[in-house]
Amino acid sequence: MTVAIVLGSASPARLKLLHAAGVEPRVFASEVDEGAVMAHAKESYGELDPADMALVLARAKAEAVSTALADRPDHLVLGCDSILDIDGEVHGKPVDAAEATARWQRMRGQSGTLHTGHWLIDDREDGTGATFGAVASTVVHFAQLDDAEISAYIATGEPLRVAGAFTIDGLGGPYITSIEGDHSNVVGLSLPLLRDLLREIGLEFHHLRESPAPA
Repeated sequence: MTVAIVLGSASPARLKLLHAAGVEPRVFASEVDEGAVMAHAKESYGELDPADMALVLARAKAEAVSTALADRPDHLVLGCDSILDIDGEVHGKPVDAAEATARWQRMRGQSGTLHTGHWLIDDREDGTGATFGAVASTVVHFAQLDDAEISAYIATGEPLRVAGAFTIDGLGGPYITSIEGDHSNVVGLSLPLLRDLLREIGLEFHHLRESPAPA
């Protein structure tokens, strides 16, 4: 039995993680106004901590994809969102090079917590109909970069494309000294957490992998 899954994210890093784990998801990027989602959440629930913010956004993205594909169900939908928390302040993708530079000037030699919200919707025809999620959090320790290193990294353009203005699996890898927690979560999707979510609806991770062709 192979279960189809839709990844509600255009992130190449998330897709690469799933591919490496043997999963070939359909990619359907959500069209979500994150500012509007957070404003509504704040109005409904009050101030949210960074982990809850990541989960709210992941849910909104999964629900948007589920709705968009409602006329052709029979799959799981996974939405994800990552937020970097540094001393209680949250950071997503920087808006420009100046913000990315300021971010790294603050992060260097420090630590932050990368929260990734995961939201799973069971839209299989014979599925549970469940919609639920969880957050994985990993502490990231940043190297003490000098201004020249920061400038060179920002000039690559990579920090402008990712939450927190860094990667661990790309050009930013040399600037991460260590982590505490799940490595795949820092990339953008916690594979161990996804396994746990699948088990909540009676599936194992290998159900997402294509069965090998008979010899």
